[in-house]
Amino acid sequence: MAIALSASGAKVALVARDVQRLEAVRDSIRAAGGIAEVFSGDVTNEADVAAIAAGVSEKFGHPQVLINNAGINIRKNLVDFTLDEFRSVLDASLISTFLMCRAFVPGMKGTGYGRILNMTSIMSHISLPGRTAYSSAKTSLLGLTRALSQELALDGITVNGISPGPFGTEMNYPVMQNPEANALFLASLPVGRWGEVKEIGALACYLCSEYSGFITGTDILIDGGWTAK
Repeated sequence: MAIALSASGAKVALVARDVQRLEAVRDSIRAAGGIAEVFSGDVTNEADVAAIAAGVSEKFGHPQVLINNAGINIRKNLVDFTLDEFRSVLDASLISTFLMCRAFVPGMKGTGYGRILNMTSIMSHISLPGRTAYSSAKTSLLGLTRALSQELALDGITVNGISPGPFGTEMNYPVMQNPEANALFLASLPVGRWGEVKEIGALACYLCSEYSGFITGTDILIDGGWTAK
């Protein structure tokens, strides 16, 4: 999404804890002629988010686009979770989004234009065994998306979710590398393949563009037809 938005002319602030990986993305964007900066921090930490917001605003001014894409998944039965494990999954998806929106929304107001994308999941619409924490987090994030869209509609700020199905990302490597689990996933997909991240990048560009101003408070499923069955 960062690379796709940069290619469309956006100046990009890259935020995560892993500075080395952020720098690799930044360098890729710059090599293509784009503008990108790295901001290190834990988006589940209130003090870190405040520092990130201050740093981004100092460098770029008030951003008009915010993409909340943090998340982790712990796959196990509910009775096997510790409280800290369960909370960590909720914090990564839900609390991080609350903190980032609270930090950046004030700067979007008054500009007449803003786009917030929250990465939800098909697990906010359906679920599977072992996904109690993840489904709880993503379903809650979908609720936040709907409510916040109502709060910000008259400010010209849209708030939408993107619900990916199975994509070839790091979070899904354990499934992809397990032949039995991989075959099960592919059998559930009418298109018969894993999603490619460039497809999410293209969707993000549209939802962040001026042409999407009438789309807010909703969630776009990009799942190869999984939930249509």
